[in-house]
Amino acid sequence: MSAAKNREEALAAMFSSTCVIPVLTIDRVEDAVPLARALVAGGVRVLEVTLRTPVAAEAAKAIMAEVPEAIIGIGTILNPDDLARAEKLGARFGISPGATPDLLKAAAGSNLPFAPGIATASELMMMLAHGFKLAKFFPAEQSGGIKALRALAGPFPQVRFCPTGGIGEANAGTWLGEPNVVAVGGSWLSPTSDIRSGNWTGITAMCQRTMKMLQSR
Repeated sequence: MSAAKNREEALAAMFSSTCVIPVLTIDRVEDAVPLARALVAGGVRVLEVTLRTPVAAEAAKAIMAEVPEAIIGIGTILNPDDLARAEKLGARFGISPGATPDLLKAAAGSNLPFAPGIATASELMMMLAHGFKLAKFFPAEQSGGIKALRALAGPFPQVRFCPTGGIGEANAGTWLGEPNVVAVGGSWLSPTSDIRSGNWTGITAMCQRTMKMLQSR
């Protein structure tokens, strides 16, 4: 098995093991560790720290250092420089909201397991041409929802998806019921209001409730 295929299989197994990947936008470094601990305590270990804030890289480093049981990936990777930052940080995976030829080329040559973002058949074809078979379907609900995902499954039966965008507690189980979905992503497990107020017990309880619901489906 090639190194690229090994990375792809490892990423698919990582995503499948968690079902839900919280998409974390961290504005204050001091929130990073307690947030990660709250998520892990609720049974959610695979976390996506997005590069949407100035402190994102520092926050990811803090979690890696102080919450070793968390599996940290870097999200909102927009270009090869972001990809290089994620790899240098020691992230376990990278994920993007979309994909350009330059980013796909860089990711194909990287050692970092990577899930490019797609919303159309043309984007899927470009992703496949660069050797990727696991995609972030984004924005999932806004791009046609489950009907669109099923339509893509016809010509692309080999592709597995992590839908993100418009997914929450109410519909996560429905998405996960699709045979080509390995996990879903979303921000509902870490509401901004709870992070700002330090409601870590509330976040843990929400995670526990969500995981119990999904595991019993």
